[in-house]
Amino acid sequence: MTEPLPIGVLGLGRMGRIHARHLAALPEARLVAVASRRSEAAHEVATLYGARAYTHYDDLLADRELRAVVIASATHEHAKHVKAAAAAGLAIFCEKPIALRLEDTDGALSAVAKAGVPLQVGFMRRFDPAFVEAKRRIEAGAIGQPITFKAISRDPQLPTAEAEEALVRGNLFIDLGVHDFDMARWLMGQEVCQVHAVGGALVYRRLAEAGGVDNGLLSMVFADGALGGVELSRNAAYGYDVRTEVLGTEGALLIGGLQRTPLSVLTPSGVTHDVFPWFPERFADAYLAEIRHFVQCVRAGEFPSPDGQDDRAALQVALAATESLKTGMAVTVTAS
Repeated sequence: MTEPLPIGVLGLGRMGRIHARHLAALPEARLVAVASRRSEAAHEVATLYGARAYTHYDDLLADRELRAVVIASATHEHAKHVKAAAAAGLAIFCEKPIALRLEDTDGALSAVAKAGVPLQVGFMRRFDPAFVEAKRRIEAGAIGQPITFKAISRDPQLPTAEAEEALVRGNLFIDLGVHDFDMARWLMGQEVCQVHAVGGALVYRRLAEAGGVDNGLLSMVFADGALGGVELSRNAAYGYDVRTEVLGTEGALLIGGLQRTPLSVLTPSGVTHDVFPWFPERFADAYLAEIRHFVQCVRAGEFPSPDGQDDRAALQVALAATESLKTGMAVTVTAS
């Protein structure tokens, strides 16, 4: 394919707008249509980028000019939209997770396989320069055999009230932890086979009434016996905090940090520096890189990665963590 890829965006919340902005800027893509059930949002973004506006996903997917679609709708609608996009013969980029249950995930993946269309899932950390370099170093043997994985993912606050119901439905492990579970598999090069989780609504007490938590800890065992741990929080009042560590037999890798700008200010009062306020700033490069990868793969007739099976594997870990939280027992992660 030599022409720019005609593509649409379904869902215009924060992530949908980020993807629309990047697609409009990519010379390899042409943003031709957007859709949101909120008419004002659809027309605002469409006007901004010279695209067509729709208020129903069926109308967007029926646009004959489209070759691909980005699905950034509400999480509980992802599977439905993936199935519809596959039936329309479109290449699909879907935000994580595809669904909140394995049955729904499998249904969507079956539709994709039947249609034979490409599918990429939005695990953007795989495209972050620091994580990419860490993966390269591990594969080059720079730290020997990886033996432990540690991750911290702390959001500065609970997302907006509009998203709160979805967070309780999806829970901390699925909504936030799924990124760390994907990184665990990707960096360690093996599957997670057992998890043990604890958590609580320690700050946002209203979550407890609906069975939700705002802080959680998870221990994990990998298939070859390697160990891992993940800390998740919605209460990093100081900023957005994502850090990962991989210990190997011959060294270690420390990925990420708080400091946004490589500048520290030293005064008699102490040393200060800025921090990342939220995920769009921390992973700005990654969001652009992942959508560029998708566009390039589709134009070249290739199947992109991470794909639906990567999404399914990370969801399995998240669901096992959810079960462990409820039972207080370690839970085996069933192999796909």
